[in-house]
Amino acid sequence: QVQLVESGGGLVQPGGSLRLSCAASASIFSIYAMGWYRQAPGKQRELVAGFTSGGSTNYADSVKGRFTISRDNAKNTVYLQMNSLKPEDTAVYYCNAKRISGGVMYDYWGQGTQVTVSS
Repeated sequence: QVQLVESGGGLVQPGGSLRLSCAASASIFSIYAMGWYRQAPGKQRELVAGFTSGGSTNYADSVKGRFTISRDNAKNTVYLQMNSLKPEDTAVYYCNAKRISGGVMYDYWGQGTQVTVSS
């Protein structure tokens, strides 16, 4: 089991910044992949940014150049720095971790944190 606890969401004006944090209960080194997803009302959950199993990063086209994913291995924490926020970034943001055990991949999700971009 991997427990994920997110923090850092809130209300911000367009053009502002927020930093989300995701603290994992297990060592990041035991996790296959980790990332951030978001879900806006009436829309499907989508990948925003993530670390692949090889350690590289990938981003949704809509956030490239504005969002940065990073991690602190010592703290088992992944961050999402969000700059130049737009109203269309408004969504619930979820942290995700994937772990392989016994040849099966398991998905773990945080509780979600609301990000609202509005003037």
